[in-house]
Formats: sequence, structure tokens, C-alpha cells
Amino acid sequence: MAPSTTTPSSARLLTTPGALGLGDLVAIFDDLQFTLKCCERLVAELSRPRLDAVLIEALWVSALNSYARCFRAGDRGLGLTVEDVKATGVPGEVAEWHELLGRIRDFSIDGPVNPRESYSVGVSQTPDGEASGVVITSAPRPLVDDVTVRQTGRLAFELSRLVDERIKAHQEKVFEAAARLSPKQLGALPTIEVSAESQ
Repeated sequence: MAPSTTTPSSARLLTTPGALGLGDLVAIFDDLQFTLKCCERLVAELSRPRLDAVLIEALWVSALNSYARCFRAGDRGLGLTVEDVKATGVPGEVAEWHELLGRIRDFSIDGPVNPRESYSVGVSQTPDGEASGVVITSAPRPLVDDVTVRQTGRLAFELSRLVDERIKAHQEKVFEAAARLSPKQLGALPTIEVSAESQ
């Protein structure tokens, strides 16, 4: 029996390892799609004559965080790996690019210094050379650039395609296992509501 193509209003909750793994894959796909959407917004923002540094940083850090989450092993070990990155077929030193994104994310989130500016403290002098006051200066760090954003978006897009194929294969296995359950076994499972957004 093939899975139904109509969307029900409710379903029975599966908590098998296969079902939980499928949920993990869908969460990874969602994070990759979010990364891609952030990159698309960033490309648009970076093309404006006046840049909104707050929005650019917010989008870039969100993209980096979502991307990094996809590579956590998790309880079921379905997180992406560097081998997956290499398998995307994106030209260039893609594994090195992936590692660089991780370092940028760490600097932006967990770095020991302010990721936006570097600060220096000095002392001003009177004409006869004595200290006259404290001076604090700052130098802005550069914002993310268009090329970096586009390369990151391309990688997220290709990884999304890879994960989508895994979701399809995993979904078939989960359905095959569920189809072997009797109506009584299915009826004993908790009910979950299927929201319109899930459809």
C-alpha cells in the first residue's frame, strides 16, 4: 500500500528511531533553507546604496548559526559531515570554505572580542608632554561581502538537495514500518494535530 497523497487533519505519533531520525533530517533541511533565505536577503541588502549594518550582522549571524546546527551529530547521528559538503559538487575548496564558515561563526558568537569593532585606548598629552586624558578609538571590522554570502548560499542550496534525497528515502522506510502495524496498534498511538502550516 502506498502512502496517501491527501493531507489529514490529524495523525498518530511515531516515536521509533526511524521516525525520530526523519524528524532530525527535516529539521536539518529547514535550517539549510533558513540559511539560504538569510543569504538571499543579505544579497539584496548588500546591493543597497546605504547599508544597514545591524540588519546585515543579524542576518549573517543567523545564517551561520543555522548552517552550523546542521553539522551537529545529534542523538541519532544524522547531522551533516565534511564528506557531505564535498559530495555537493560545488567547485573549489569547499571543505576549506566550510571550515572557514565555522571559524567565522565561532568568532561572531563565542569570540573573545567584539566582532563589529576593535578598540584601542590611549592617553593624550599636554604640549609639555604630560598625560592630559584618556582617548578611546575604534576601527570597524568589515561587514560580510556579497561573494561570501553567495558562496555560502550556494553551499546551503546544494546541501538542501542532498538532505531532501535522504528525507525521501527515510520517509519510505518509516512508512513501510508503520504500514506493518495493525489498526489496533496504530489506534493505541497518541494523536497529533496536523496544522495548515505543516501541510
